[in-house]
Amino acid sequence: MSVVVELARKTEPRRRPTLEALTALTAPDMEAVNRTIVERMESPVLLVSQLAGHIVAAGGKRLRPMITLAAARMCGYAGERHVGLAACVELIHTATLLHDDVVDASDLRRGAATANAVWGNQASVLVGDFLFSRSFELMVADASLEVLAILSEASSVIAEGEVLQLMTANDVDTGEEDYLEVVRAKTAKLFAAAAEIGAVVADRPAAERAALRRFGHNLGMAFQLVDDVLDYSARQATLGKTVGDDFREGKVTLPIVYAVRDADEDGKAFWRRTLEDQVQKKGDLKRAIALLERTGALRATLEGARGYAAKARGALAAFPESDARHALAESVEFAVDRAH
Repeated sequence: MSVVVELARKTEPRRRPTLEALTALTAPDMEAVNRTIVERMESPVLLVSQLAGHIVAAGGKRLRPMITLAAARMCGYAGERHVGLAACVELIHTATLLHDDVVDASDLRRGAATANAVWGNQASVLVGDFLFSRSFELMVADASLEVLAILSEASSVIAEGEVLQLMTANDVDTGEEDYLEVVRAKTAKLFAAAAEIGAVVADRPAAERAALRRFGHNLGMAFQLVDDVLDYSARQATLGKTVGDDFREGKVTLPIVYAVRDADEDGKAFWRRTLEDQVQKKGDLKRAIALLERTGALRATLEGARGYAAKARGALAAFPESDARHALAESVEFAVDRAH
């Protein structure tokens, strides 16, 4: 009698989702996008070029313009309009970063000094306005009223979102829907516009435009909620960011909304002191993280992000299999997996 022994299979380590596929797919076009951005930042006013160059040099994933480029590729576009429009999307995003850092009184972004910390608030706001204006020049150069409508609306909604965030700043009574409305306006709207214009330049039907708009919106929502979780996670350090920045600035993000909702009186008093009154002392961040974990606030926020990610993946089902669709799908997985 022979005995068959089944050998234990070695389990392969889980491959983490990355942006490598999206980066490789869009690399040639991104070179052209970066050249366009550099050209549009040039100004005879030296401070404008210095300050704009500072924030661009600070790095970033360039996820939004890559989405525009990949969406256009997925829709079969073979021209060059998507390059200028992807640069336009990035200029809008960069302008909002300049304004955000002023409003939030931030001194650091991605570990480097913010523009307002180096040159002051007035210069940062004005150069942010300059970049917005440059983005509109690119929209006009594209000569499409459809594109102009999408991106100009996105710009106005983002501004509304910034004002709405200002109204809810340091307010621990902020509700879930109020906070999500800020995310829809400040973050998801530009992601949605970046994706949709890829279908517009390819002259695709309304159903495909709507599918890409849903994809971008849900990706943007997931991306921001994961950012909210990361601010209280040790994983943040591996991404080159500082743990607790939102806490120190008194930002009421979705984990805080959940934690306050489920806190006892002592917990509510803690959140009011640290976030509303901005009276923080040694050990408060550690206690905040403990409270967020105890109430399940971080887990609930991450589950919300996963729900949006599932919707983003579902929106891509409107398109046939392709390298571009795969790259966009993996960008969704990357957005959520950053929290692990």
